Amino acid sequence: MTLVSLNAQHIAPKSIKDEVATALSYYPELADTPVTVKFKKNIRKSTMMAQPNFWSLFGSRKNRKYLILISEKFKISGKEFHTKSIDPKIMIGWIGHELGHIMDYKDRSNLNLFWFGIKYFLSGSYIIEAERAADTYAVSHGMGTYILGTKNFILDHAEIRQDYKDRIKKYYLSPEEIMVLVEQMEDK
Repeated sequence: MTLVSLNAQHIAPKSIKDEVATALSYYPELADTPVTVKFKKNIRKSTMMAQPNFWSLFGSRKNRKYLILISEKFKISGKEFHTKSIDPKIMIGWIGHELGHIMDYKDRSNLNLFWFGIKYFLSGSYIIEAERAADTYAVSHGMGTYILGTKNFILDHAEIRQDYKDRIKKYYLSPEEIMVLVEQMEDK
């Protein structure tokens, strides 16, 4: 998979560079933050995940680097689909959610991030808190339409596995909650 530089700090697969650039445009605070987006063969229980680059956790917070991993394929009714062939607006929403995680990580100390990772993998209630925070960051950055589109794509797609839909319903903001947040943002 060919990676291309979007600017001095951002790298993405050539096949989705426009979607990554669009999602990043909603996060001007990340303009000087190194973010690399890569495809990965398979991500357990997920389609995408954001994380700090492990080695950058041993330096200062301002020099931290981040990685967004995107599963190359996902299954719908036993058939595999390439993630890069998803509607661009859906992809932008998914990436926007992952950038919301990076916003959440950005101001945490290195020790706090280690603790965050441990709690995320051990506590269902902490997963809910983290995933809802990422959705909230994305909506507060003007990505409500994209986030809503991504949620509806997953929840309304008859062929997406029910266990994946159940995970989305359990851990993430619902479409109704996203709409309330969008309305609150518009009222400000």
